[in-house]
Amino acid sequence: MENQENQPGFLFDKANYKILLIGIAVIILGFILMAGGGSDNPEVWNDAVFDFRRIRLSPTLVLIGFGITAYSILKNPKKSDH
Repeated sequence: MENQENQPGFLFDKANYKILLIGIAVIILGFILMAGGGSDNPEVWNDAVFDFRRIRLSPTLVLIGFGITAYSILKNPKKSDH
């Protein structure tokens, strides 16, 4: 019985890993939405650089994703089992 208590296990619970993967997916989605909007010709100005998706939505998604991953790290699985 003592051997079972000393054996190393996973650091997080299964729910923590699910939340962590969701957070990483939201971060990746934010960076994908940030991409693009460039111009092939440097003489031509493209206003797509300053649209809502790249200025507001993408950074917000990235920050929300970082918040989700921080929550998944800080969530204590032993308290939620009660």
